[in-house]
Amino acid sequence: MAEFATSNIRNVAFMGHGSEGKTTLTEAMLFAAGMTDRQGKVEDGTTVSDFDPEEKKRGFSISASYAPIPWNGKVINVIDVPGYFDFIGELMGPLRVIETAVIVVGGVNGLSVGAEKAWDYAGAHNLGRMFIVNQMDREHANFEKVTTQLREKYGSSVVPILLPLGQGASFRGVVNVLEKKAYEGAYKKSLEVPMPAELEAEVNEAFEYLTEQAAAADDDLMMKYLEGEELTYDEIMAGFRKGMKDGSIVPVVACSAVTGVGIARTLDLMAKYLPSPAHEGLFQTGKNPKTGEEIQRVCKDEEPFSALVFKTIADPFVGKLSLFRIFSGMLTSSTQLYNANKEKTEKAGGVFSLKGNKQTNVDKLHAGDLGALAKLQFTSTGDTLCDPNNPIIYPEIEFPAPCISKAVFAAKQGEEDKVFSGLNRLAEEDPSIKIEKNAETTETELSGQGEMHLDVIKNKLASKFGANAVLQDPKIPYRETIRKTVKVQGRHKKQTGGHGQFGDVWIEFSPITDSDADFEFEDAVVGGVVPRNFIPSVEKGLRENIVKGVLAGYPMVHLHAKLYDGSYHPVDSSEMAFKTAARIAYKKGCMDASPVLLEPIMHVEVLVPNEYMGDIMGDMNKRRGRIMGMNQVNGMQQLEAEAPLAEMFKYATDLRSMTQARGSFSMKFERYEEVPQVEAQKIIANAKIEDDDEE
Repeated sequence: MAEFATSNIRNVAFMGHGSEGKTTLTEAMLFAAGMTDRQGKVEDGTTVSDFDPEEKKRGFSISASYAPIPWNGKVINVIDVPGYFDFIGELMGPLRVIETAVIVVGGVNGLSVGAEKAWDYAGAHNLGRMFIVNQMDREHANFEKVTTQLREKYGSSVVPILLPLGQGASFRGVVNVLEKKAYEGAYKKSLEVPMPAELEAEVNEAFEYLTEQAAAADDDLMMKYLEGEELTYDEIMAGFRKGMKDGSIVPVVACSAVTGVGIARTLDLMAKYLPSPAHEGLFQTGKNPKTGEEIQRVCKDEEPFSALVFKTIADPFVGKLSLFRIFSGMLTSSTQLYNANKEKTEKAGGVFSLKGNKQTNVDKLHAGDLGALAKLQFTSTGDTLCDPNNPIIYPEIEFPAPCISKAVFAAKQGEEDKVFSGLNRLAEEDPSIKIEKNAETTETELSGQGEMHLDVIKNKLASKFGANAVLQDPKIPYRETIRKTVKVQGRHKKQTGGHGQFGDVWIEFSPITDSDADFEFEDAVVGGVVPRNFIPSVEKGLRENIVKGVLAGYPMVHLHAKLYDGSYHPVDSSEMAFKTAARIAYKKGCMDASPVLLEPIMHVEVLVPNEYMGDIMGDMNKRRGRIMGMNQVNGMQQLEAEAPLAEMFKYATDLRSMTQARGSFSMKFERYEEVPQVEAQKIIANAKIEDDDEE
């Protein structure tokens, strides 16, 4: 593949809602640029960017992938990002390595939740933006309606640049407002035609609006415009480019990825006007790992090499591929690579350009370009690779916290190592999942962004690593405690042919109310009724038994045990006999001490638009939740509540459904509370069934 200087590189991500045609758009552009012999189809599983077996099976993207598209002496590095919210983690890396977010919306449906979120993410990362109104060949497609919708939502920055010639089945071409030229035909066969007379007034109006926005992007041009002077074409184009760089101009184009109409002219626009990594004022800020001093690197070949790994592909056959963006310097096969995060020198198995999963060896990549390195030993997503003599660490990529968890087990006994090693490899590829062992329940939990996300991980585990897993709702770490004080005797007497066994204790059990201690043992024996050497055995016997409560087998907490009396036999008493006596006292005493179940209560913060608040509050009440307060946060309503963990396992899915995916939430452990009697009876009954099954 040809080399491209920094000024000729365009890094973009196709973002937006699922099923708006982002992958098909990438495919159409590759075909138009001659990078493929025929345009693949999502439904046939033949597209370049959806190469994973899960993507082919499901018919939509689940991983970000990139493809370079050479056009008119420039290269447009397109990252195709999944649109479904379960795979939001795949967006976080690309946001760090592009200059422009290309937001794809449908010509029929218009603005969607995914497009709104893409706009917000782009703004948070100070990226330029562009709208592509795709699917203009569909029945009821309406470019003017969609553009009006976008302008009502996002203001005067929204500027139509490629207007459609016809709509629906008659969509045959586009009019370039910048050039005031009309084009008909698909892909590279899009040829200039005379401007239709009925469109001249609309094009002139759009050009006047463009002129206003271009003038507004530059103070000098604005003064000239306000003073009534006419701006030259070159001045308008300069203002347009400046507005594209600073985000004050958001061009809108019409096209159809399926028919190829408008694709070539969209590529013209991207190649000519989208900002390159070399645009003035662009630099990356990091830290010197040795001194902590802040450093800035300009995106130039002459600067020391530095790059950020924005994605990892784990392949059991090919090995690990690390996708990166060069922030400064150049990369060749002989460039020394130092991982500043891990403080390790890396040796790559090759430098590649990728087209989906197809690798092409390259001799050199310039500052600002994207590429891939094979078989890096220590490097993970978010790590900085740099010149060992000029080290720098860039801020790591922030991934969304998981919002749903499942307990994961090997489907076959003996395959545990295979399952969990495969999961750890997949966690390298997708840092938005977590694999953790729950210390209380001893289950290993797989956490992710939604039920579909976890299902995809399970299927990938099987297809990539031949490891079959089972996902179940995790056990809830209930606990048990007592509510009143009791005194109880634990007596163990067993006569055998030789030595017998004898231990006798009197213990007072009481609830701990003045501290968070789970267990306290008090030795209140006087007069040697229990010999000193057997008292530790009583405490040990209690500690061993409180791991299983008397109601449903959950750990007993906040229990104070005072040993105050007992008796012994000079021959038959032993440490084991007193441990057994302690166990008898524990079971008998705690059953008489008004035992109760405790459940974990979570502090929940839900962020939703105002119109959904009624539904959210009603739903929270059904989950036995308590509303603690409400706040306004960035134009959204923040609901603070407390709810039992048992009611929150599927909240991520339900919240997405209730708010059309506009809502989000976070959750953390708050405290334990007593389980209501009706719920407790169900839990105890289930525990008895499980015990019977195990027996």
